[in-house]
Amino acid sequence: MNKVYGSAAEALDGLLQDGMLIAAGGGFGLCGIPPELLLAAIRDAGTKDLTFASNNAGVDEFGIGILLQTKQVKKMISSYVGENAEFMRQYLSGELELEFNPQGTLAERMRAAGHGIPPGFYTKTGVGTVIAEGKEVKTFNGEDYILEEGIFADLSIVKAWKADETGNLIFRKTARNFNPPAAMCGKTCVVEVEEIVPTGSLDPDAIHLPGIYVHRIIQGEHEKRIEQRTIREADHMAWDRNQMAARAAQELEDGMYVNLGGIGIPTLVSNYIPPEGMTVTLQSENGMLGMGPPFPTEDEIDADLINAGKQTITELPPQTAYFDSSMSFGMIRGGKIAMAILGAMEVAENGDLANWMIPPGKLVKGMGGAMDLVAGVGRVIVVMDHCNKHGDTKVLKECTLPLTGKGVVDMIITDLCVFEVEHKGGLHIVELAPGVTREEVIEKTEATIV
Repeated sequence: MNKVYGSAAEALDGLLQDGMLIAAGGGFGLCGIPPELLLAAIRDAGTKDLTFASNNAGVDEFGIGILLQTKQVKKMISSYVGENAEFMRQYLSGELELEFNPQGTLAERMRAAGHGIPPGFYTKTGVGTVIAEGKEVKTFNGEDYILEEGIFADLSIVKAWKADETGNLIFRKTARNFNPPAAMCGKTCVVEVEEIVPTGSLDPDAIHLPGIYVHRIIQGEHEKRIEQRTIREADHMAWDRNQMAARAAQELEDGMYVNLGGIGIPTLVSNYIPPEGMTVTLQSENGMLGMGPPFPTEDEIDADLINAGKQTITELPPQTAYFDSSMSFGMIRGGKIAMAILGAMEVAENGDLANWMIPPGKLVKGMGGAMDLVAGVGRVIVVMDHCNKHGDTKVLKECTLPLTGKGVVDMIITDLCVFEVEHKGGLHIVELAPGVTREEVIEKTEATIV
C-alpha cells in the first residue's frame, strides 16, 4: 500500500465533506501546529461547517486561524482560545460554537476513542465547575467524577518530524503534544512531515506512533514560527514579581516533580531553585519533564522546545524526557506531580480558584490544563498580585468568576503576604512582605483572615 502522496490536495482527495469533525494535532501556540499545507488545502477546497477538535486554533493568520477567517469552521472543541483575536471575536459574537474542554480531558477523549473506548472515562477534572453541567456524575471512594466521552473524528490531520514510507512517525521535543492522540482518534489519518525516509531507516525502538494509525503522508517545507520568543536578558524583572517567585521556590522540596502553570510569575520560580543540594524536576503539561532554568539565549532558541505558556525554554539533562499530551495529563491525574504553582484571577477563602474566564462577553482565554492540574496534583500554590489593575482585591470570600476548581488552593502568595488556606475556616497569614503590615493586608482582603 502506497501511503506517500505528492501534495496536500492529493492526500485529502475523497476525504473532505461539509459538516465533518476533524481532529487536529499540535495546538500549543505554534509548536507542533496543525499542518499548514493540509489546512491550506482544506481552505482551498471550500469545505464548510467544520468542527475541529484541537487544543487551540493557532493565531489569526496561521494554523486553524486561516479557516476561522474564511468562516469555514462552525464549532471548536478546545481548551484554550489563546492569542487568536478572531477566535475570541467569533465566539463572543455568537458566530462560532465553542465546547470548552480541560486540556487533559481533551487529550484523553481523543486517546480513549483511538483505543476503542467509546463510552469514555470518569474524571475528577472539572467537578463543581461549569464543565460538569449536564454530565453524568458518579461517586467512587467518596469522591465525585464526571463522565467524558471519547472523540471519534471523521478525519485526523497531524504534524510530525519524520516518517518512513509505512507511516511510522517520530515527533521532535515538545512538538509531539496532541499529535499522537489526535492521530489515533480519526477514521482516516493524514500526516504532514518535515522528512520522509525509506522504510527501515528509523530505529524501531524510537518510533513514537506506529504506522498502523497513519493512512496518508505528505512531505513539505515548513515555516517554524515562535509565538512567545523568551530569552535571557541582562536586566531583571521588577523585584516584586521575583520576590514572589523566590518565596514560592521556598516551598519546593528535594525529589519533587513540580508543574509551573501558564505564563508570568510562576515561570520565574525555576530561577530560584537552589543549584546544589536539591533536585526538583519541572513538568510542562505539553509533554516534557526536565525543563531547565534559565530561558535560552538567542542562539539557543529552538522552535520545537517550548513550555505550556508557549515560551521558548531549555532542557535540563539528564532529567529531560518528552511524551505526548495524553501521557502528560496521565501523570497529573495519576497523582505523580507533587505541586502546581499557578496564577489566578480570583481565590476564595475556602480555596476555590478562578483563573480562566472573565464574563460576560469580555475576555475568554480557556482553562487550558489548569482544571486537570488542580484536580490531580498534591498541592496547589497560587502566586498573584493581591489586587487587580483597578485596585480591587483578588482574595475573596467567594469567587465571582467561573471556577477552575473547588477548594483546591493550599497556599496564596501575593505581593503583600503569604496565606495558608484553612479550607474550613478562612486564611491564615504566615508571612508578610517587607514593609507590609497585617492591617494593610486586612484592609485589602475581602476573605476572612483567622
